[in-house]
Amino acid sequence: MPGKKTSSLKDPQLYEELRDDGASKEKAARISNAAAAKGRKEVGSKGGKSGDYDD
Repeated sequence: MPGKKTSSLKDPQLYEELRDDGASKEKAARISNAAAAKGRKEVGSKGGKSGDYDD
């Protein structure tokens, strides 16, 4: 059917956990698929470093 996207979740358990925590469908799908492809630990450690609040 033209125009219809078929999505496949690679980690449905993580998707459901993220949805239960309030993430949007799109965000939960992106995170769960990235975690399945690269590993949960690598996806979880993504991001920048923050300085100390006392500084």
